[in-house]
Formats: sequence, C-alpha cells, structure tokens
Amino acid sequence: MQLINPPQFATCDLCDAHKNEASSKFKVLPPVFKNFGHSTKFCGKVVTIQCFEDNSLVKAALDSAGNGHVLVIDGGGSLRRALLGGNLGAAAARNQWAGVVVDGCVRDVAELARCHVGIRALAAMPMPTEKRGAGQTGVPVQIQGVWVDPGNWLYADEDGMVIMSAAITTN
Repeated sequence: MQLINPPQFATCDLCDAHKNEASSKFKVLPPVFKNFGHSTKFCGKVVTIQCFEDNSLVKAALDSAGNGHVLVIDGGGSLRRALLGGNLGAAAARNQWAGVVVDGCVRDVAELARCHVGIRALAAMPMPTEKRGAGQTGVPVQIQGVWVDPGNWLYADEDGMVIMSAAITTN
C-alpha cells in the first residue's frame, strides 16, 4: 500500500466514498474558510495548536521542520487578531509545511498569496497578536464545531477540507 500523492485526490470524491462512515473517521470542515496561500490543494498529517489571540506557539511550530504536515490552529474563531502573517507564511513554506488552517485570521494577504503553501483562514485582519506564550500544542482542537485530533489527516482543495483518521491509501 502506498500513499496517494496530493494531486491525486479530490475532496468531492472523498466525500462520495466516505459519506456513510462514522463521524470519528471522516469529517468535513464547514465552508467558511478562505484560501490565502499559493497552494489551493494540499494534504498532510495534522499537527494541532490551541491558542487565542497569541501566536507564540504558531511561530515556534512554523519555524521548525514541517515534514509535509498540516498545522491546524484553533484560534477560537477570533476575528480581532491575526495568528499568521507574511513572515510566518514564508517560514511555513521554507520549512516544508504542506498547509496551515487557522480558525481565526491572517494578515499580510499579498505576501501569503506568494507563499508556496496551503493557507486557509476565516478572514484577513491587520491587527497582530499579543505574545504571551499562551496555548497548547498536540491537543484535540475544535475547528468551527468539528473536532480535529493530532495525527488525523487533512485534505484540502478548491471544494473544501476533509479530516480523516488515516491517510488515503491504494492497493
């Protein structure tokens, strides 16, 4: 069995194939996220951060090797502060993160559009965060009402984002 390369999946096909599976194995994120990165299609194993209006842990994560993973950030849906900007988007691309999903805001939109990484967030907001070192990493997070666990797999394309308990494989 081998992993399917990112260009070989479509979220619509995944939904067709898994629509009757238990919710713990297959979930669809609500269609409220906008694309801000250069890559509109991405997938990878999930790494999680829970933080609120403080991106200290986000910076630490994106400054480390991404190994093709997707960082899922539970920012509590805040529309008051941006958890990701141009410098962190560039770090994500440079450190080989496949994508970043922010349940919150981003800034430096023009810079993010040039970053060769998938970036999804609720909205743009120019206000930066406070740096308090608050939050948690590697914990289950709730993104727009959907629970996402570290180690899940996230698949994103132009049609949306799905969460799976395991990677897609072929025989």
